[in-house]
Amino acid sequence: MIRLVWALRSLLFLLWMALTVVPWALVALLLSIFIRGKPLYWPTMYWLTVAIWGAKVICGVRWRVHGLQHLPGADQPNAAVVLAAKHQSTWETFAFPTFMPHPLAYVFKRELLYVPFFGWAMGRLDMIHIDRSKRAEAWSKVAAQGKRLAAEGIWVIMFPEGTRAPRGGQGQYKSGASRLAIASGVPIVPIAATSAKCWPRKSFLLRPGCIDVSIGRPIDSTGRAPEELMREVEAWIEAEMRRLDPTAYAVPAQTQAQTDAGVGAALH
Repeated sequence: MIRLVWALRSLLFLLWMALTVVPWALVALLLSIFIRGKPLYWPTMYWLTVAIWGAKVICGVRWRVHGLQHLPGADQPNAAVVLAAKHQSTWETFAFPTFMPHPLAYVFKRELLYVPFFGWAMGRLDMIHIDRSKRAEAWSKVAAQGKRLAAEGIWVIMFPEGTRAPRGGQGQYKSGASRLAIASGVPIVPIAATSAKCWPRKSFLLRPGCIDVSIGRPIDSTGRAPEELMREVEAWIEAEMRRLDPTAYAVPAQTQAQTDAGVGAALH
């Protein structure tokens, strides 16, 4: 019964997004004829506020943000950082622009540009869309555009794991975000988010609850090696994830006993 309620509320939320994104995208496309850059970013991104408000009201998905004081504020318009975030669901891609004080530029696969209305509007913003099948070309594009955007006070955000990880899971952290921070001469900011508690990856079955987002202190990239810097980012994010969502990472006693038994047998 509970899952049926979740399903009905999630269906209503999907309808909410569909009804609101179409007019909003059309307005953004019209505005893009006359304005570009930051003046276009804020009115376009406001739809994301509408979307996560819908998730809260319809599906009971709340959130708490910790560590905003670690970020440069709106009074520092040219202070650039690279954001490296945990990626568990669609929620954080919608939510981050709503509480960040600077415009964000996502690095995303170009296939998203073909999503009707939503992708069309994204294509008019200063974001970095890449062809994942051409890695060398993709990195050159990220580096060139990332440096330009940083100079304009726009923060590039990347998900080091590349794709969404399941709750309690961990993907392989790639060094693209740390490489960009080093190449741009800006700090890198690690971010943990427990979004899969309420919005599991590859699913639109939303569950009521509270998502925690924790923003770490900026890490200086000066003189660092990309892999070493990313290992520090990874260590902070994964430790913070286990602090924020310990249940997801807890190993059941029976499983732990079986593991210990297997290790003991191997040693003998």
